Parts: sequence; structure tokens; C-alpha cells
Amino acid sequence: MGDGIDCRWTPLARHLMKDYVSWGRYPKAIPAAVHRVHWTDELLPNTTCSLLPYGNGRSYGDSCLNDGGVLLDMRDLNRMLSFDRSTGVLRCEAGVLLADILVLAVPMGWFLPVTPGTRFVTVGGAIANDVHGKNHHRTGTFGQHVLGMALRRSDRGIVLCSATENTELFHATIGGLGLTGVILWAEIRLRPIANHAVDSETIRFPNLDAFFDLSSESDRDYEYTVAWVDCLARGNALGRGLFMRGSHAAPQERLPAPSGRTRSFPVDMPFPLVNAWSLRAFNNLYYRKQLARVHRSITHYKSFFFPLDNILHWNRLYGRRGFLQYQCVVSPESAKESVRALLEAIATARSGSFLSVLKVFGNRFSPGLLSFPRPGVTLALDFPNQGRRTLDLLDQLDRIVASAGGAVYPAKDARMSGEHFLQYFPRWKEFQRHIDPRFSSSFWRRITTRI
Repeated sequence: MGDGIDCRWTPLARHLMKDYVSWGRYPKAIPAAVHRVHWTDELLPNTTCSLLPYGNGRSYGDSCLNDGGVLLDMRDLNRMLSFDRSTGVLRCEAGVLLADILVLAVPMGWFLPVTPGTRFVTVGGAIANDVHGKNHHRTGTFGQHVLGMALRRSDRGIVLCSATENTELFHATIGGLGLTGVILWAEIRLRPIANHAVDSETIRFPNLDAFFDLSSESDRDYEYTVAWVDCLARGNALGRGLFMRGSHAAPQERLPAPSGRTRSFPVDMPFPLVNAWSLRAFNNLYYRKQLARVHRSITHYKSFFFPLDNILHWNRLYGRRGFLQYQCVVSPESAKESVRALLEAIATARSGSFLSVLKVFGNRFSPGLLSFPRPGVTLALDFPNQGRRTLDLLDQLDRIVASAGGAVYPAKDARMSGEHFLQYFPRWKEFQRHIDPRFSSSFWRRITTRI
């Protein structure tokens, strides 16, 4: 769509915009129009609507949605611009997927410095949400490896940003949820690897205390650490799970193939397949999936980092009403007590997901003004959308997190209050000065109207 975009939508527009959703498919939002960006020298569309960049739609809540506004579809801005094989410095456009970078870089002995749990995220989205991964205790967030970027602003044109040039805007854009302008391209420093495989161990642990012991031991010696926890276990088994740790394999190790072929969940279910009964059965089986307490393997990087990418459209498991992901971090001082309280509340509600992830963040401070990761312990779960029942549970979890000096991840949020946002992100006023005057999102309007 070109100049003169009308902010009103019609039933036809509703049909045409149905693909522009968040990964959780909640809340529902209908953009007035979508403008596909093809080239870095394009001007912003002429409209009175607010604007927001849209990458590959892998944010879970409404931070990538712009109800009644214009989405700037960045997926055609997907060109590699330069790569220095001697230093690992890559410059690429914002619509490039992390998967594309891996295809280019891994055969040359380079890897992403930080990757989330899916490789189907755009570079622009990775910066805007300052994503983190299993190696946060070693290398921090994605934004810490961004050397520079070009932003198109409605009020200043193209602005080059780095740690030494337009520094304040640079720090506002990292973790800035797409509100500071359109990221056109970015320069990222990759990390060298001798082998694309991961030498990994999976350890079954019986409770929450054992998780903390394992994490303390593993973070010293392994590049990547994370745990799956049984969110329905209670009593002496509260917090039991499987601890995964690993490092890139030595050069002489045989290169394994990725496990399994990619499949797609075929249809939208009219009801969620995730419920108390299926969860309990799955969690019991998954917890006991290996006979030995410790299982060591040499694993292809795709299997280790991106197991869910083998199931396309897995979000359809949660039914047409979608789901809400809840990811929080609590301070180190209250971590054991707070995580215990969170898991007890979830188990009591008999709610939760197959995907319950627990990890200790390192003392690595993110460069972004609104970056989520900070020292502490992070817990992430998916909840089928059961309306008021789910929202009440998440409100209860919020109270625990707020009292523990923690925060909730905006990229995965669909309902936090403005009051809690202020507490979680005390630099929000500093950030607000850098918002592009023509940019907004459903998330930003939601949390600011409650302030």
C-alpha cells in the first residue's frame, strides 16, 4: 500500500490482515493497513495512522501489534550486505532471519553470539526485544553484540547509531520494542566455533534445590545451561525437571545430522490440546524419558537450540483462543523463595504448559533502556487462554514477581498493568524521549493508558 493510507478498516481488510498476528495469537488486533518495505531508501508511508515495524511475528503478546494503525512488514528487507570471515562481523538488513545467518556463517566456522529458542526471528526483532538465550551467564543479550545500526526516523531521516554515535538512541533501540524507528540494517559480531555440534548432557533432578545446585555447578564450566521443569509437580517434587548443559564440541567430534524432519501442525484446533490431564501425562513421561540420571550426547546445533522449530505452527496446539506466555525474572536475593511461590501457584491452579523453562541469568547488564534480562532467575511458561481464570493466575504471579524486585518480559506479555511496567522498567521515562513521534504499538498504548 502506498501514500494516503486510510486508518479505517473494513471486513475485507480484516480478512487480508489475518496473517499479522503475534505467536500467542492473543490479543486480537487488526491493523488498518500493511506497508511492505522492500528497500532501505524507501520513505515512510504517508498516513495519519501510527506506524510499527513487523518482523516474523514471533513476539508472543501485543508488542508486535498495532491495532488500527499501520504495520511495516520488514520481511522483504532480507539481504546480507557484508561478512568479514576473519573477524566474524556481519552486516545485514533487518528482515534477515537468524536461520539465514546460521546457513551463511556456520560452514565458515562462525555462530550467533546469542540465540533465543527459535531461529525464525528477524535481526530487527532480535534487537528490538534484546533477546537472550542459554548462554546469558557467559555472553549476555543479543544487543551486547550489535556494533551499529541504521534507523529510519520520521523526524530525522536515516540515523546511524552505535555505542559511540547517537549513543542514547542506540541504547533506546536495543530492547526498544520497535518504537524508536525502523531498523534498516545492523552490524553484528558473530562468535567463532570449531564444530557446529554441541557436546551436551541432560540431567534429571528431583526438586528446586537440586536445580540451583546444578546451575551453580554448571554455569562455571558450560557455555549453555537451561532447565525444563514440571510445572505441575508439588510437595517434595516441586521444581523437578531436566537440566540441559553443553558447549560447542571439540573439532575432532563427528558432526551429527539434525534429529527428525520438520513437520507442521496441520490445523487450528477448536479447543486447546493442552489441559490439566494432557499436561500431567506429558510431564510424567518427559521427566522419565531417559533411564539414566545423566545422558551425554553430541547433538546437532539445531536439535540443541531449536527443538520446537521441527514443528511448524506448534502454537495451534493451544486452540483458536490462543495462549499467553509468561516470562519473568526475580532477583538473586529472593530467587529460591520466589520461584517456589510461582511454581506453587501454578501447580495449585493446575495450569501451565509443556514448555516450562527455568534458567539463572548471569551478572551481565544489557545495554538497552528497556532490556528485560538482569541478574536473577527467569521462569517462562505458556498458558492456554482460558479467559478470566488465566488472567487471574497471571495477576497472582505478577504480585509475586513485583514483591521480589523482578520484571515481566514485554516481548511475551499481553496483559501486564502500567503500574507494574513502571516498577519493572524504571528507565521508561528516559526511553520515552526517544520514541519516534509517528510510532506506537498496541502494547505501548495499553501500558501507558494505565499509568
